[in-house]
Amino acid sequence: MTGIAAENQQGLGRPPVAPAHCEPRWYAAYTCANREKRVAEQLGVREVEHFLPLYSSVRRWKDRRVMLELPLFPGYVFVRMAMGNRLQVQTVPGVARLVGFDGTPAALRDEEIGALRTSLGDAVRAEPHPYLTAGRRVRVTRGPLAGMEGVLLRRKGSFRLVISVELIQRSVAVDADAADVEAIR
Repeated sequence: MTGIAAENQQGLGRPPVAPAHCEPRWYAAYTCANREKRVAEQLGVREVEHFLPLYSSVRRWKDRRVMLELPLFPGYVFVRMAMGNRLQVQTVPGVARLVGFDGTPAALRDEEIGALRTSLGDAVRAEPHPYLTAGRRVRVTRGPLAGMEGVLLRRKGSFRLVISVELIQRSVAVDADAADVEAIR
C-alpha cells in the first residue's frame, strides 16, 4: 500500500494521530482572578471532567459573618482531557492558559490528583498554605490521607500535614495525627 493510500484509509487524507495525543491526562488550567467556579461550571456544561477542591471560610463583613466556599488552589482548576481536545478547555471564558513549559501543557501525575480527590473528602478539613519545599517529609500510613506525602508541621499542640502540588507550586494544610505518619528517608 502506498503512503497516500494508507493516509486515505486512516480517514480523509489526515495523518494518523499519535496514541499519547488521544490519551486523557490531568492538567492544571490557570484561570482569571476569581473565576474558578465559573470555569468549573462551564467545563461541566461542556462535559469535561474537572476537579475544583473547595474549603469553607468564615468572612466577616460590616454587618454579618458569611460562610464562603473558596477554591483550595486559587487560580487553578484541574481538568482531565486528551491533548487533542484542549481547545474545548482553552476556549472556556475565564481560562487564561494550561500550565506548562515552552507553550506545551504539562500533565500532572494521575496518582497526585487521585490522592487529592480521595483524601479531600468531607472527613478532612483542609485550607490553603504557602508552598513549602524544605521540612520533614512524611508519608501518611492510616486514615483518609493514607499514601499521601507531605511536610509535617506542628501547630498549637497538634500536627498539620502540608501537601504540595509541585507543577503549580501550591500547597494545602490538613490536620494529621502523629501516630498516622512515618518519616520518609
